[in-house]
Amino acid sequence: MTWLPYDGALVEEITARMDLRRPNAIGLSKVAEAIQDGDGREVVCDLATGVGKTYLAAGLTDYVAVQGVRNVLIVTPGTTIQNKTIDNFTPGSPKFVSGAEIQPLLITSDNFSRGQVGDALHDNTILKLFVFNVQQLTKPTIKTSKKTREIDEFIGQGLYDHLREADDLVIIADEHHVYREKAKAFGAAIRDLNPRALIGLTATPDEADRDKVVYQYTLADAIADGLVKTPVIVYREDGQKDIETQLADACRLRDRKEMVWHGWAAQNDKPKISPVLFVVCQDIKDAEHVAKLLAQDSNLPDPGQVLLITSQSSDKALAELAAVESPDSAVRAVVSVNMLKEGWDVKNIGVIVGYRALASATLTEQVLGRGLRLPFGSRVSVPAIDHVELVAHDSYRKLLANKDALLEHLAPPVPEPAPNPPAPGQPPLPFDQFQPQPSHSEIEQNGELHLVGPAQIKDGEQVDGSEFLILSSMEAADEQLNKDQAAASRVLYKADGAPSITFPRREREQLPVSFSLSFVENSQAQAIGATFTHEFPVHLKRQALEAHRDVRGQAVVRTQQLADADATQKYVPVAAVRRDIEDRILDLGLVPQELSELNATHRIAREFLLGAGVTEDDDEALWSERRTDQAVAAIESLIKDAYNNRRLHPKWTYTTVEVPIRRPMPTDTAGRWDKFIKRKWYGPWEHSIQPYAQFDAASTEFTMAQIFDSSQSGVQWWLRIYEPGEVWIERDNGKKYYPDFIVLDKQGVYWVVEGKSDKDAGHSDVLDKKKAAEEWARFVRDDGRFGTWRYLFVTETMLGQAKTWPELIVKAKPEM
Repeated sequence: MTWLPYDGALVEEITARMDLRRPNAIGLSKVAEAIQDGDGREVVCDLATGVGKTYLAAGLTDYVAVQGVRNVLIVTPGTTIQNKTIDNFTPGSPKFVSGAEIQPLLITSDNFSRGQVGDALHDNTILKLFVFNVQQLTKPTIKTSKKTREIDEFIGQGLYDHLREADDLVIIADEHHVYREKAKAFGAAIRDLNPRALIGLTATPDEADRDKVVYQYTLADAIADGLVKTPVIVYREDGQKDIETQLADACRLRDRKEMVWHGWAAQNDKPKISPVLFVVCQDIKDAEHVAKLLAQDSNLPDPGQVLLITSQSSDKALAELAAVESPDSAVRAVVSVNMLKEGWDVKNIGVIVGYRALASATLTEQVLGRGLRLPFGSRVSVPAIDHVELVAHDSYRKLLANKDALLEHLAPPVPEPAPNPPAPGQPPLPFDQFQPQPSHSEIEQNGELHLVGPAQIKDGEQVDGSEFLILSSMEAADEQLNKDQAAASRVLYKADGAPSITFPRREREQLPVSFSLSFVENSQAQAIGATFTHEFPVHLKRQALEAHRDVRGQAVVRTQQLADADATQKYVPVAAVRRDIEDRILDLGLVPQELSELNATHRIAREFLLGAGVTEDDDEALWSERRTDQAVAAIESLIKDAYNNRRLHPKWTYTTVEVPIRRPMPTDTAGRWDKFIKRKWYGPWEHSIQPYAQFDAASTEFTMAQIFDSSQSGVQWWLRIYEPGEVWIERDNGKKYYPDFIVLDKQGVYWVVEGKSDKDAGHSDVLDKKKAAEEWARFVRDDGRFGTWRYLFVTETMLGQAKTWPELIVKAKPEM
């Protein structure tokens, strides 16, 4: 028997309540499946830095709590992550993760030795969430004592022993690689607790734990899905790589990015956020040297702009570090000695410099991860905001190339030595002349080399590859920043002369599901009545008593069954039968006492009797009480069945939305005939309502846009639809379907258009969306208030055979 049976519905519910990102939702599902036996299994989720492991931890806690678990321990590797985790579970904190069904009692090193907590530890109705760093749980030594291991008067034993005796303990180990089995003290601190399940969360799992990984979501996945920034390695074509030049270039990039960030925030009514330069050094001496260089007049001379963080930093410096995201923070550069590789989660790192060689592969992704979080929560199609620049340094680039998790999907390879080395005094080959790995495609645009990953399957559908790394010279970076700065205060709305489109969005009314007797059809009532055309006789059972003497002369009485006889029944006129039926319907209390429902009641009774062969002129005809009782019961069953099936008849309402909405003007643009990259904005277009558009797939969406925009296509205007957005079609399962386009043809007909690869066109989910859209179009046409709307579903094969809009209609054969 399983301990926590996997509950997919609960996973979906938590995903909705906590608004989990797709990788966190999948991670929750994978872990829930893996730990259901409760046999102490240790599992690991390998989630890229910046994706939001915090939300996964909160989702896991709520999942096991709803299933009945009352003891959850989150172990962190140090105070920084511990404090952040406490904030995640503290209502009122800016970092609080909302949406949990069961709010836990938060127990930490500061409050566990209290009477209130001691009582709660022995109360099986209270969810206890323990948040401790691993140092607080390790075994004491001769020189050190551990409070968690000491007997506590309120608990009755040590907290550690109490946790070890809990029969439902679940441990979530944040930064799981820290507790690898080779780290004996840390590993023993959590494994000796013998939990029912040990769940590790990390972006860099230890090689020895690879067999424990139940779900992996790489940094390349996160970049491709747009959940984090895109890394851009910026190099100098003149080959200068001394630290003074490197820092000067980094400061220049940061200064220019700040103007774009501030301008975009003001235009889009967002809080002002300032980009920060993050410099990682190998030792304190290097860090102090870098801090002095940054504080020079040519870089960041104002007081408080450069913050040095080392193991010797003061509490004041650490407080300034914690507030670096605040609009009031003066900090514009943070210089660190490797100590911020974990747990420092800020979203305003704009430029990164790695000074001298960095030692470990794990460190690389952790450092890079510090700069990947998006400042405004999502990508905004402005490279100065959506990208993080890594100012090139040979040792740092080689470290990236050697990072196992990034080797195939992210980092460029270390170049082979050139057959003919550059002459003395000549600069080395620029990065864009190095050969990329074979699994990547490379596209040169605007003086930059974009490395693009292969096509992937997302949610059962194939989408083209995204750029995951950009190699850019300082000159190209400057040119792009010029575009970003000019466009930061502009918005993308409509092309000159383009119309707005009023889209009729059909939605279920947000009301309790209603019921009306009008749902009961005449034919249903007649069919029931047809079974009551004859009387139901009532039989009298007849038994005779016979007496005779046995062999001893004793009188013996026996019973003998005789033929049944018809019983006398009471009869009532049909008018009374009609009243009984109507009274029973209304007495069910399923409909309000309104005229429409009273009329429906009369109709149902009339149609039932008609089915039984009784017309309104036969009111004096007689029915037996037995037939009447049976008839009333049958009508009651019919009405109850109709009521129980009322959800099959949702009540719809229409909400009209005007599109397109105003959105920031993208600057990461390419020409409409340029080579395709997913998520890049292409244009300008002749017939698109918005001059630039973004696509997921070249073989369908991008190709359709080219057809729509042809002067011979028969299309007046077209509009790309994005997810999430205002245009969607509700499916039977309540999910929203976001189609690809709206097209207005030259006959004034509006078309909702979807394109799919041949491989995906027969997928069950795709077919369900198609069915929902075709039904939506019929309802809208029948309504008559919104013009003529139709749905068009096209495949790659159809697109290959059709060159114009009319040809596409012929090939697709839409429902007319």
